[in-house]
Amino acid sequence: MTAGATLRRCATSPARGRGFASCIFVVLIAALIAFAGWISQEALSRADLISPRASAIVYDRNGAFLTQIGDKSFDPKTRSPRVDYGYWPLPAIPQKIARATLALEDRRFFSHSGVDITALVRAAWRNLTSRGRREGASTIAMQVARMQTERPRSFGEKMMQAATALAIVARHGHEATLAHYLRLAPYGLNGHGVAYAARLYFDRPVDDLSWAQAALLAAIPQSPGRMNIARESGLALATARARHAIARLEAEGALDAAQAALARAELDHMRPLDAKHRPETLHLALRYEALAREGLARPAADDDRRINATIDMEIERDVLHLARRYLANFRSRGARQVAVMVVERGTNAVIADVGSSDYSDPQAGAFDFTRVRRSPGSTLKPFIYALAFERGVLKTTDLVNDIPEGASGVSNADGLYLGPLTPRQALANSRNVPATNLLRRVGLEANFNFLRDLGLHDLETPAESFGISMAIGALPTRLEDVMRAYAALADDGLLRELAFTRDGPRRPPRRVLSVDSARLVASMLADPQARLPSFPRYGPLEYPFAVAVKTGTSQAYRDAWTIAFSHKFIVGVWIGRGDAGAMRAMTGVSSAARLAHAVLAKLHDSKPGEIAPETFAPPPGRIAIDLCRAGDEGDCAQTLREWVKPAEAREAQDLRAGPAQRSSADDASYSHADGATPLVIATPEHNTHIWRNPEQPERLNRLALKLAPSGADSQIVWTIDGEPFATAQANETVFWPMTPGRHRIQARLALAPVASRAVRIVIE
Repeated sequence: MTAGATLRRCATSPARGRGFASCIFVVLIAALIAFAGWISQEALSRADLISPRASAIVYDRNGAFLTQIGDKSFDPKTRSPRVDYGYWPLPAIPQKIARATLALEDRRFFSHSGVDITALVRAAWRNLTSRGRREGASTIAMQVARMQTERPRSFGEKMMQAATALAIVARHGHEATLAHYLRLAPYGLNGHGVAYAARLYFDRPVDDLSWAQAALLAAIPQSPGRMNIARESGLALATARARHAIARLEAEGALDAAQAALARAELDHMRPLDAKHRPETLHLALRYEALAREGLARPAADDDRRINATIDMEIERDVLHLARRYLANFRSRGARQVAVMVVERGTNAVIADVGSSDYSDPQAGAFDFTRVRRSPGSTLKPFIYALAFERGVLKTTDLVNDIPEGASGVSNADGLYLGPLTPRQALANSRNVPATNLLRRVGLEANFNFLRDLGLHDLETPAESFGISMAIGALPTRLEDVMRAYAALADDGLLRELAFTRDGPRRPPRRVLSVDSARLVASMLADPQARLPSFPRYGPLEYPFAVAVKTGTSQAYRDAWTIAFSHKFIVGVWIGRGDAGAMRAMTGVSSAARLAHAVLAKLHDSKPGEIAPETFAPPPGRIAIDLCRAGDEGDCAQTLREWVKPAEAREAQDLRAGPAQRSSADDASYSHADGATPLVIATPEHNTHIWRNPEQPERLNRLALKLAPSGADSQIVWTIDGEPFATAQANETVFWPMTPGRHRIQARLALAPVASRAVRIVIE
């Protein structure tokens, strides 16, 4: 019969006196049994040992604190958001911290079953007879019950905690209960667990704590806010309580007199511990939080929750200060933000990652511009050349045209055209027209897919939506993606993921380019002589050691880029505005390249006796020859070193055999190499008068330029009035749009000092 049914029976019973009292007694007993049953069931439901997920601390490659990664939750009292840290597992109970904790929190822990009746009676008596500070009687097990299910404090909740404590000890035993307390206890600064606290405060495993350090930590959980050992006042309170623990431990025989004296002396010399601060570049901390959420930044082990980052905080600070200094110089020209990444060549370990000048900067500082898609300008051109070499569409001895004819409306940034160029010259000078023409020759779809394979975009739109302009900045990408792609160039064509941790999972590298193509392009980007005339010598693109460098400038100067890699490092710089507004004449070479140069110079701070390599490794199986600079007139006054296959070298040598001879006829220069087939212009003839038909469409008023048959299969440069007009094969007919006036036409071999006699004509 239930207590309620018994109570109703007593109320309706006519009996009074002793029978009624017995009935009431039965009701009370039944109610007590029911309450005891309910509280036992509730306590048993709370008796499991539950711990929140362990958080992590991130350290840089040298062991310096970088950031913490906690779990977001709500304070049960205020319902305001908070972040909790710690809860590290304990493989075994650390004896020093355990004994110090029990000396302060629960001296009879192993002699009671979860509730200390003696302490409970003593606390009740003192609270009744004393008007001072109230005394508690919570045991270790009761505190575990409270920490696992935080609820508003009340007498009823206190009773439930006591019942839960009994259930916890009965189910798990004293050792497991103590270990769980040491994992859950608060140790200040929103941190929990002694293993975590030992790392945070003393940077050592909990088993390596001294007696003084163990006693100091054991003192904190009583009042973590008041005993903040990063402050003078909090340290004084915690130290006083720690001395009390040392005294008890000495009295119990856990410490001898010498150990106790040493612990007191260490406590006397304690100074407020340095509070750990996140890096000034807050984006870096946020990146590691994101990596941890995605499972890409993992602790070294379950019982060692440290994440070992690849970042070097000293280099990070140096790069940040350089970025701020150079950005300050560029603000007058409209620049508002900057991003810089530094990657270790060969491992792809990220050692510096600056997402903006300052997270709190109102000029879009909260954006991480290493992860924002922007127009890359010309920084993707090297991959267009690399794919052309890879497909066999382009040879190092070919010529590409930088001329208005056939430019499809594309112009160069300087508004000029340099005429026929070798691929080395065209890429090093960052000419737009040859790059777009080359992209068209290889194919829009092929280039679009190759750039996607490099990780430069993940778009599913048709390649035609970008067209040939993807070679000059139409395809948006991110600085971190560009860094990874350039790392593949630097790593002989192997594409690796960027590494932010030493222990995190990484996919194996995959080959995206042959060693030959990767090294060819790298050599072109590292050739200061090939950059002439667009980029003068000894500017920000030139270094005292081998560096491959590429700049980029987006339309209307909205983005300025530079990517540079040496034998040791890869540096990427972006400068622009958060609102994508235009800057004033801010090119990659005039801004971002200067910052990249400063960063690489800082990284390569040379040491006495250290000699930096001046060149990169050449493509295997190729040999070096000197080619005439495309654009030079017959005497080959300047040459460029080029890496060619042996068969190509023999072909070039045949063209250049013997000394160049010169003669003149009718004021037309003529030169050829001994043994080489002379070039003879078949049409037009010398001293020809030609009349244009004014009634004919403009496109039909063209003059055919053709050489006499010679059997040679070489590239020819046609020049009109000394300016390169077109590149063609020796047996190919070229058509020149006629313009009125006197003109001088000549043909010459592309990369050798061999030229035809000049033909003079008059157009009317």
